[in-house]
Amino acid sequence: MRKLILALASATMLAGAANAATVYPLDRATILVGSPFDFKVEFDTVVKPEDVKVTVNGQDYEAVFGKKAEFVAEEKGDEDKVLGSALILRGLTIAAAGAYKVEVSAGSEAKSVNWDVYPTVAEPKAKNIIFLIADGLSVAHRTGARIMSKGMTEGKANGRLAMDDIPPVAFIGTSSTHSIATDSANTMSAYMTGHKSRVNALGVYADRTPASLDDPKVETIAEALRRTTKKSIGIVSTSELQDATPAALVAHTRKRADKADIVGMILDVKPDVLLGGGSAYFLGKDVPGSKRKDDKDYIAEFKNAGYALAIDKTELAAAAGSNQDKLLGLFHTGNLDVTLDREFLKKGTVEKFPNQPGLVDMTKAALDKLSKNPDGFFLMVEAASVDKMSHPLDWDRALVETIEFDKAVAVAREFADKNPDTLIVVTGDHTHGVGIIGTIDDEKPGDEMRAKVGTYDDAGFPNYEDANGDGYPDRIDVSRRLFLAANNGPDHYETFRPKLDGPFVPAVQNEAKEYVANEEYKDVPGAVFVQGNIPKDGDTGVHAVDDVVLQAVGPGSEGFRGYMEQSDVYRVLADAFALGVAKD
Repeated sequence: MRKLILALASATMLAGAANAATVYPLDRATILVGSPFDFKVEFDTVVKPEDVKVTVNGQDYEAVFGKKAEFVAEEKGDEDKVLGSALILRGLTIAAAGAYKVEVSAGSEAKSVNWDVYPTVAEPKAKNIIFLIADGLSVAHRTGARIMSKGMTEGKANGRLAMDDIPPVAFIGTSSTHSIATDSANTMSAYMTGHKSRVNALGVYADRTPASLDDPKVETIAEALRRTTKKSIGIVSTSELQDATPAALVAHTRKRADKADIVGMILDVKPDVLLGGGSAYFLGKDVPGSKRKDDKDYIAEFKNAGYALAIDKTELAAAAGSNQDKLLGLFHTGNLDVTLDREFLKKGTVEKFPNQPGLVDMTKAALDKLSKNPDGFFLMVEAASVDKMSHPLDWDRALVETIEFDKAVAVAREFADKNPDTLIVVTGDHTHGVGIIGTIDDEKPGDEMRAKVGTYDDAGFPNYEDANGDGYPDRIDVSRRLFLAANNGPDHYETFRPKLDGPFVPAVQNEAKEYVANEEYKDVPGAVFVQGNIPKDGDTGVHAVDDVVLQAVGPGSEGFRGYMEQSDVYRVLADAFALGVAKD
């Protein structure tokens, strides 16, 4: 028996050694024909260059790739720790579609990966694509927005959202290359590159080196459009333009927090329309409010590149009607204020930035500019704060953001009605663990707010009103309102009430650097303590692993069906624009 155990242990160690190398792109990668990417092999030990063997479909890799890779004898990690040897080939393209088996070996290390290099149709199916994404959009957000905006009588909605009439055509898997849980960087990057990556990564495979800007790159959709078409590109977001979702169209970094570097990457690609926040990263370090550590003046750089500049709603309207083809709108040093605070409560930073445009204003301005290009355009529109308000469990603000997002969807649909050669995609990048439980009825007797929660038949229907017909509830603090709850979060106090003084701050750090319930809400009448269920280094709720719903209509939408990985979505977008025509 002892000999058998030793034999099994030995076989296990050999098997581990035989698979120690790592190859990027990873196994089962899907690669667009002609799309540049970086090829990298990481060995766990220091090997000799003459011992390295790389074949592609049985042939020496140089014969297939047409290039020789750089050999790195000793790749260094933190504190100059030697990680092993590496092989790197930058800017590789594959012109012929097909299945590619890449086999790598050196000494006792070996690895085999399979790639699917795919073509697209020869002629575009769509002239334009409008890709609308609400960050963190979950089914509960859609349902809650419909009830809050339209109302419900006797079990039937009193109206429909604009997104309700776009067919839901696919469930999208959001997991990253290293975990089932995910973030906005690698999820949006998968949509915009066709390659999955690690949490926090944009446009790269996350390798082992500590530097964030040297990881193996993959081409983004904006770069592919610049390489193969004359189409215009638009990016619209209520977040900083350097934030994960908008940055995914242009950026290559292992670290989404490299926001100062991302501005330079945006300038390299030069999208025709850029509308959002984040001016702090465009300003030189000596300018008040700047978050840069250098003197680079990117506002001047963009102006020199032919961009009109707008810094508020009035200037946006003027710039949209100007003859300049390129437009940069920077309406906040950080993220734009959420709709509830910006338009109704006048809270947050509205006093400092009083004339911020909303998502609808920005979407209209972008479409006005982009539609002037006879070759068409790709426009990404993000409602960033559906996510940013879901993290702190501020569900009222998250639902109002969803309503605003739906209004932007309506603008896109109106455009597509007049331009039927437009593909519309509506989706989220990941979900949140939120559900609608029922209602909270202030008129129920007693002081205990928990007793005012209505479930099942006791829930009744909320009594939001929209007297002016603008699609938003006149008030969110009505006497019978929706009750949403998360399945995760930090310790906090549930008040069962909308937060009218500003976004909810559920937890704060104590002296031990742990996040504990924010006692600012402790004495709100009827508040109850809710025990958290995430580690105490987390201050807000976290993303859920649930699939997201993707809706699509227009030419090319037939490519979305059933269950799809997020990276598969790029393939449909590329096919709609015929971005990859195979060659022999």
